[in-house]
Amino acid sequence: MSTDTDTQNLTLVQAVRDGLRTEMQRDDDVIVLGEDVAKNGGVFRATEGLYEEFGDDRVIDTPLAESGIVGTSIGMAAYGLRPVPEIQFMGFIYPAFDQIVSHAARLRTRTRGRFTCPMVVRAPYGGGIRAPEHHSESKEAFFVHEPGLKVVIPSTPADTKGLLASAIRDPDPVVFLEPKLIYRAFREDVPTGDHTVPLGEAAVRREGSDVSVYTWGAMTRPTMEAAGTLAEDGVDCEVIDLRTLSPLDRETIVDSFEKTGRAAVVHEAPRTGGLGGEITAILQEEALLYQEAPIERITGFDTPVPLYALEDYYLPSPTRIEDGIREVVDF
Repeated sequence: MSTDTDTQNLTLVQAVRDGLRTEMQRDDDVIVLGEDVAKNGGVFRATEGLYEEFGDDRVIDTPLAESGIVGTSIGMAAYGLRPVPEIQFMGFIYPAFDQIVSHAARLRTRTRGRFTCPMVVRAPYGGGIRAPEHHSESKEAFFVHEPGLKVVIPSTPADTKGLLASAIRDPDPVVFLEPKLIYRAFREDVPTGDHTVPLGEAAVRREGSDVSVYTWGAMTRPTMEAAGTLAEDGVDCEVIDLRTLSPLDRETIVDSFEKTGRAAVVHEAPRTGGLGGEITAILQEEALLYQEAPIERITGFDTPVPLYALEDYYLPSPTRIEDGIREVVDF
């Protein structure tokens, strides 16, 4: 939802910055903190210019201590602020895992609602940029498994700004993962001013009748490319961009499957324990009698993300996605 008809043509990372700036202008309680987020504008320049606009009491450079960054943010949130801590890469988030799952996610329950934790933990995630070890993780399932957390992954600049605004306004903690592979891959028109996208609602990126394909983040673009190629051969794919992984939009997931009877799930995270298994379980539980073929998971492999030469092989490509969908359709 946007209250402004004007737009600006932004990349995804620029939409992050615009979303932060808009929310900081709207609400003085919004604080940005993290490693190099202030004077340097962040490792990907997502916070560039915010320090100059809002000052060092609202845009704060921290020590290299992820547990401390998130722990401090939890304290800020409990006492009424709306902190947005940045973790430079998702692979660096593990030292803060205890703070996120043991404290942030449980604060409302632990205090019987006396305190909440309106905090957004931002982190670039995913592979494909030829980064060193620990810089290409896609472990969203860790956080989806934890009650009390919302998990959001945008795939377009407009959704990035809108979902980030909704996350910041949410009364509970949100893990907001940004697909850095597409930070600067393309531009689109993004509403200026106030713009929100509801959490918990998937987007139907392409309507179709033959097979439902569920995906999110950076995998949305190669999935759409594969769907376009398959359309030339008469295969009509419906592509669902989940956008919010917790809570999942079960209604949209099931409605699409009831229409097509066939499904594939595409994600770059490892196959075992990935969200593809949960989506498959939802379809089995709620729409089994509509199923026409085994559900295909098109995913990363059960290995650490490889370096450089093998990285493109690890990530689901349009060709691998196309092949997986064909297996479902041809069954």
